[in-house]
Amino acid sequence: MNRLKFRNGDKIDAIGLGTWKSEPGEVGQAVREAIKIGYRHIDCAWIYQNEAEIGQAFQEAFTEGDVKREDLFVTSKLWNSFHAAEDVEKAVMESLKALQLDYLDLYLIHWPIAHQPGVVFSEDAAGFAPIEDYPIADTWKAMEALVKKDLVKHIGVSNFNIPKLQRLLETAEIAPEMNQVESHPLLAQNELLQFCSDNQILYTAYSPLGSRDRSAGMKGSDEPDMFENEVLKGIADNHGVHPAQILIKWAEGRGTCVIPKSVNPARLKQNLDSANIALSENEMNEINGLDKGYRFLDGKFWEREGGHYTAENLWNN
Repeated sequence: MNRLKFRNGDKIDAIGLGTWKSEPGEVGQAVREAIKIGYRHIDCAWIYQNEAEIGQAFQEAFTEGDVKREDLFVTSKLWNSFHAAEDVEKAVMESLKALQLDYLDLYLIHWPIAHQPGVVFSEDAAGFAPIEDYPIADTWKAMEALVKKDLVKHIGVSNFNIPKLQRLLETAEIAPEMNQVESHPLLAQNELLQFCSDNQILYTAYSPLGSRDRSAGMKGSDEPDMFENEVLKGIADNHGVHPAQILIKWAEGRGTCVIPKSVNPARLKQNLDSANIALSENEMNEINGLDKGYRFLDGKFWEREGGHYTAENLWNN
């Protein structure tokens, strides 16, 4: 498996375990099983509301000798309601307490979107704050302070496009080291990946399989099914594997991290084993040709009548 390198030489496994939408009562066992079969990169977030169960799984893994803390790479994310500079440390401490850890390997600003302090989610515009009220540059300074206090080793962002990264780089003392975004063959984001590479920002692909199990309210009326894509099915058949494994290998093979989610032991192993597939240059090129800029998570779920955020501004400004 590829391992990506941070600026200070720290490394992260390219294939990690995503935990978004992993249900309580299932996620802990999934993390335990994942660690046992070789996962060392675990992606979490405060908003997933399952960090306490994951933390218990970590403690069991440490106590039973499956892994040492220093062998795990654990990510969490700053939710939109904690963008006020004075709330950033409070937020990371909540995640650390839940995860039963002394530090995080990576902490990300989850979205370039601010809620009013204390508002986890809002059905109307009143719960959102203009980003000018909580500038990303100020939130970032508070993120940098976490590094200086040894609460986190690396900091980065999620769902940032090139203009937003450029603006952050202009003011950052510690440049972001990761950008986590939706990425798969239908949304290759080649320009963004190149920008990140040029600026020593690592890149993690979320929803690499199309986020098939997200809520109906977040789904479009006519979504493509990548598992049924003829190119991907044909390549999978050639290798005797499931199309999901081709999607994961494509992401790993182009030099990015990728965090498929599963709570099924057999699929957990299949996902990790994707690293062993050898895609030819022609096969990679075939998959690259599928790109059409299609988002499964289009960002419209942030739009509110009279609100401050639109999908257009999120992805293009």
